[in-house]
Amino acid sequence: MFERFTKDARAVVAGAVGHAERTGAEAVDEEHMLLALLDREGSRGSFALASLGAAGRRDSMERSLAEARRRGGLSRADTEALSGLGIDLSEIVSRVEEAHGVGALGSGNGGGGGRRSRRRPFAPGAKDVLTRSLRAALARHDRHIGDEHLLMALTARPGVPAEVLADHGVTYEAVTRVLYGGGEAEAG
Repeated sequence: MFERFTKDARAVVAGAVGHAERTGAEAVDEEHMLLALLDREGSRGSFALASLGAAGRRDSMERSLAEARRRGGLSRADTEALSGLGIDLSEIVSRVEEAHGVGALGSGNGGGGGRRSRRRPFAPGAKDVLTRSLRAALARHDRHIGDEHLLMALTARPGVPAEVLADHGVTYEAVTRVLYGGGEAEAG
């Protein structure tokens, strides 16, 4: 599949690996892919993000991702579902952080074992994003997989990155509209 990736898509994958390494994560996940997409300039994915007003909101997105990490990687939908069962996640986070320090539930930390020389594996969610990017390209009859397809895949997959993107106006429908046209003419 990687042979079909454009230079920009390959740069996103390499950037995601870099983000995982810098944070000491055991594996590359969807959050790392989102951060790598936000790093890009001059690509179709960065064009879509800029067109939707998200390019200048990286700090806000990073804060949202950090808050989700603090909740143990759970999305707001997960938190609401637990609340419906009578489980107060914020109380659990507070108690865990009292006992083990702020950010104790944060996923992705390797525990400070120093630099690892081997490549980090891709977490199941990140693999799913790669697979979905291929499907997005095939559905559009595109011959190559670009960073725009990675962005589309991130927005289409339930989870924290899609939630953070949607909170900043970046949804699958909006990305598709920006990149490929809206289909329906808007009244103006």
